[in-house]
Amino acid sequence: MSTPARRSPPALLSGFASRISLSLNPWSIALFLIALVVALPIIVVLSHIFVPTEGVWQHLASTVLPRYLSNTFWLVVWVGIGTLVVGAGTAWLVVMCRFPGKRIFEWALLLPLAVPTYVIAYAYTDFFQVAGPLQSMLREWFDWQVGDYYFPNVRSLGGAATLITFVLYPYVYLLARASFLEQSVCVLDVGRTLGRGPWRLFASVALPLARPALVGGVSLVLMETLNEFGAVQFFGVDTFTTGIYRTWFGLGEPVAAAQLAACLLTFVIILVLLERYSRGKRRYFHTTNRYQQLPEYQLRGWHALGATFACLLPVVIGFLLPSGILLNMAIKTGDSLFGTRFIGFAMNSLSLATVAALIAVSLAVLLSYGVRLNNSSSARFFTRIAAMGYAIPGSVVAVGILIPFAWLDNSLNMWLHEHYGKIIGLVFSGSAFILIYAYVVRFLAVSFNAVEASLGKVTPSMDAASRTLGQTAGGTLRRIHTPLMRSSLLAAGILVFVDVMKELPATIILRPFNFDTLAVRAHSLASDERLAEASTASLTIVVVGILPVILLSLAMRRARPGSQAE
Repeated sequence: MSTPARRSPPALLSGFASRISLSLNPWSIALFLIALVVALPIIVVLSHIFVPTEGVWQHLASTVLPRYLSNTFWLVVWVGIGTLVVGAGTAWLVVMCRFPGKRIFEWALLLPLAVPTYVIAYAYTDFFQVAGPLQSMLREWFDWQVGDYYFPNVRSLGGAATLITFVLYPYVYLLARASFLEQSVCVLDVGRTLGRGPWRLFASVALPLARPALVGGVSLVLMETLNEFGAVQFFGVDTFTTGIYRTWFGLGEPVAAAQLAACLLTFVIILVLLERYSRGKRRYFHTTNRYQQLPEYQLRGWHALGATFACLLPVVIGFLLPSGILLNMAIKTGDSLFGTRFIGFAMNSLSLATVAALIAVSLAVLLSYGVRLNNSSSARFFTRIAAMGYAIPGSVVAVGILIPFAWLDNSLNMWLHEHYGKIIGLVFSGSAFILIYAYVVRFLAVSFNAVEASLGKVTPSMDAASRTLGQTAGGTLRRIHTPLMRSSLLAAGILVFVDVMKELPATIILRPFNFDTLAVRAHSLASDERLAEASTASLTIVVVGILPVILLSLAMRRARPGSQAE
């Protein structure tokens, strides 16, 4: 009679083999390959940390690196605090208070999302400069001369932090408002019975419940701040992003640029770890499923006026005023190449954004469905890697892509010259291919989040019913899930489309020779102090950026369980 000991090895091997076969199905392989492709730029950047640079890194460390560290740190701190105050404060006002203009501000506070930070920098520089309309008007009113008065310099670290704050606060507002809308009336009623007014209730009850959303919103803001290139370069503020560009193209030192990118990547990793550590084991739960219409505090007199002003100010600074400035400049002067060449710039932007959006949404569908079919720890791990690109600044992604593809081009040309006496030029690093690759790596997470949320709403019983009717996994995705997710796929595509239209650092570093987009056109004109001509391309980007704002506003109308349609 055989013993259990003799039967156990085959059983163990069988179980191991079954796990291997499970991990090697086509969907799991797709997850692994997508994760590998997305992680390649990060691997390349990190691999250059200890590569010798023949004294270049020592020179950077002794001259400009302390300034990069200081400016980046203070920019992140000021923008983080500013967006938290503006975003959380305005979200609480529009959710819990009743005052003039509340219904308008609910969606209008999202409008600054449509304005790229470098665009707002161009607009306000023209508005605040010595020859600009504001200072000219002040000199005319008070009969002043240049030098008779003090006027703050917008092209400074403080100016950059202020303007970036009023562009990026909607990230915090969006998540904070959604969190406040989801809070139970019962929890708030307990605070009110303890005698706490609106502001004490906000500080002691609502904020702790919304803490995960606030931390998530501020984390997005800080990552966008670390990615910022156009505004800080235009304002003359040296940060890691501008240093990477200057080291690569100014000094011609790709290895040193990669090491600076690794330092910036370290900043991002620290932010992500701090965000996760800040949660710790602390959890905030609603202890009831009763959701009623939230009570609204009727504000009167000075309180109502203050609330209206508090909500109006960020909308004016972040959207209305810069849009008005750009529109005025575009009408009066505009781009001298407006016409055939400008259409070419627009077509380059539109084609790149369209292709990148289609690829990003397709990969997001593969990732989401792959995890749905094989919800293992390895599948979730690969998905997290594939979705981490949004946390990586565009300049880091660009450096991590350009180094291997430039090496590949050089190796290919050397081999062809050696064997056939021919040189075919830059096949990969000189084409739009690596630009689209960078966009997909950078914004895959944007489409993945939208697709994953939509796919999660489809009940698993539909998968089972489809499979019993003879459909394969691919057929179920194509015929069942895709039609159900059509609106979410469209929304995800539009979000990626607009993000690509606005992306500047990766585009500047990776774009092919003599290939300009609207973002590059606006930046090149503004860098030459031709702000009026830059207004046309900048205004076009703003108009396109309004699309996702409309989608977000519509999606939030019924964000809260139990809310009543208005």
